[in-house]
Parts: sequence; C-alpha cells; structure tokens
Amino acid sequence: MKKLILLSTFFISISVYALPNCPSETSVRWDNCFGTYTFNNGDKYVGEYKDDKGHGQGTFTYANGNQYIGEFKDGQLHGQGTFIFPNGTKHVGAYKDGSPNGQGTLTFPDGDQYVGEFKDGMWHGRGTYTFADGDQYVGEFKDDMWHGRGTYTFADGRRDDGYFMENDYIPDICEKMGLVKGTESFGNCVNNLINDL
Repeated sequence: MKKLILLSTFFISISVYALPNCPSETSVRWDNCFGTYTFNNGDKYVGEYKDDKGHGQGTFTYANGNQYIGEFKDGQLHGQGTFIFPNGTKHVGAYKDGSPNGQGTLTFPDGDQYVGEFKDGMWHGRGTYTFADGDQYVGEFKDDMWHGRGTYTFADGRRDDGYFMENDYIPDICEKMGLVKGTESFGNCVNNLINDL
C-alpha cells in the first residue's frame, strides 16, 4: 500500500510541474508552455517558452548542424548546457547571454581538451589545456591563449614554468629576438614582457 501511495504521489507531482503544449497558432502569445518552433533560416527550438521566448530547458538545433541542449533565458543560451558542433567538438558548462561564461569543458575531436574558465565564449582566467599527445598547460588564459603565469609540461616530463604571452613562453620570445640567456639584455627583455602582461 505504501508503494502505491508513493507512486501515486510521484505521478501527481510530475503532472503538476509539466508545462502545457504551446498553442498551434504562432500568432498567439507563447507563455509558460512547451513548444517547437522552426525559424525561416532552418534553425529549430524545442523547449519551454515564457513571454514568446525560449526560457527554461530546451534544445536549439542550428541549420548548420550545431546543437545546444540546456538552459535558456529570454531566448538566449543561459545557464548550464552542452553545445555540440558537427565536427565532434563539444562544450559542456555555464552559459550567459548566449555564450560560454564561467566554468566549462571544451573537448576537441583530436582528443585535446580545455577545462577551466570562459569569458564571452573565450578561454579566460584559470584553466588546463591537455593535448592528445600528453603535453599540458596549466595556468592563466586570456582571449583563447596562454597568457600570464603558467606551467607547460611536455609529455617527456620537461617543463616550462613561468610567464606566457599569447601562447609563447616569455624566455622563448626573448631567445627568438636573438638575445642570449644569462645576459642583462635577456633579463631586461623577460622583465619588460612580464610587466606588459
């Protein structure tokens, strides 16, 4: 008897929280309902609506094959979600105002992976980029690049530990300029570049 009461309570609570289907007429306001809408360009949204906009849980399938499954707010990707590209690239994490913002994981088809902070759709803040070949960068990112304090560990165990600028280890930048390690000019170059970060 207890099981029957529990099951009845479960199904009643599900029906209370289920949204009604949106009206079949698109000229009627879609509010607090569940619906499917296909845009003129071929994009398609299936999910919850509020005030005529995707709001709550939904799936947005783009005409080009991209797909987002997750939370929406006022018609934009907002909250936790998964974005999948046709080539297999996948982002799982936080979205705000239509793009990745906050913590997330970006996995590429070749096995490379970024785990860390995003800002306006770009790697920005603390993160870890792991290459399929075993190399790994752990540190600060800015505008999708290693930028700031970090450590690059090669698959064979060698490490570059220090500061990076636009994906380059700062001492390597100074060497590429023809400066010799251990000289005053090399040290000045490194310090000046670090100060420019």
